Amino acid sequence: MSEEKILYVDASNQVLGRMASIVAKKLLEGYKVIIVNSEKAVLSGERNRVIEGYKNILKAKTHRNPEKSGIKRPRSPVTIMKRAVKRMLPYTQPKGREALKRLRIFVGTPESLKGKEFVRFKEADASRLKRGFVYVGEVATALGWKGGLNE
Repeated sequence: MSEEKILYVDASNQVLGRMASIVAKKLLEGYKVIIVNSEKAVLSGERNRVIEGYKNILKAKTHRNPEKSGIKRPRSPVTIMKRAVKRMLPYTQPKGREALKRLRIFVGTPESLKGKEFVRFKEADASRLKRGFVYVGEVATALGWKGGLNE
């Protein structure tokens, strides 16, 4: 591979699911995808309802030993977004695992990526939503993420 195809994506005000499906397709096409501002992506739906839905996931326990803690669930914006993209890839097959290795996600914009040209998907823009939405960073904070929103 002589020229590596790299796609820089800004997740600010992008609907998480729609953006994740586009990113998953690009990963399967062989692109290396770098996503910044993961805490500024949005989840559509009424704020309290979305947060309560994520909190219900945290309560799920295992059948084998319900007294013990449950399955590890994503709490940071990076892991919430990575999980969304992962579920849209054939991650049980080698091509899906290879595609997932080409994905990098950051909270905020790192210094090394400051001058880059970022892509925004118009199909995933939050301005197209007719009802309410909540930022991934707010959901993560409600789930116990201690990173906080710095901007």
